[in-house]
Amino acid sequence: MPTYGYRCDRCEHELEIFQRMSDEPLKVCPECGGELRRLLYPVGVQFKGSGFYTTDYRNGGSRPSQDGHGERTGDKSEKAEKAEAKAETAATKED
Repeated sequence: MPTYGYRCDRCEHELEIFQRMSDEPLKVCPECGGELRRLLYPVGVQFKGSGFYTTDYRNGGSRPSQDGHGERTGDKSEKAEKAEAKAETAATKED
């Protein structure tokens, strides 16, 4: 049986109750007699497969590679390119 949460509009009392899905929702607060509203809780969602991560579409919409890491074989990562540029700059300054 699912657990449903309710909050009173008048006294803001909150309660959770086990109810069948076919049961009618509660309408009256047991504390003050005010109107109850059913609360909605966030649901855990898992995204699996390609297409859900920013790395799947790196370099302006390129397709993910066969190995599923988001980069085509032979492409350098941004970090590697920046590191090479930084090393070249440092080497020219030393000369």
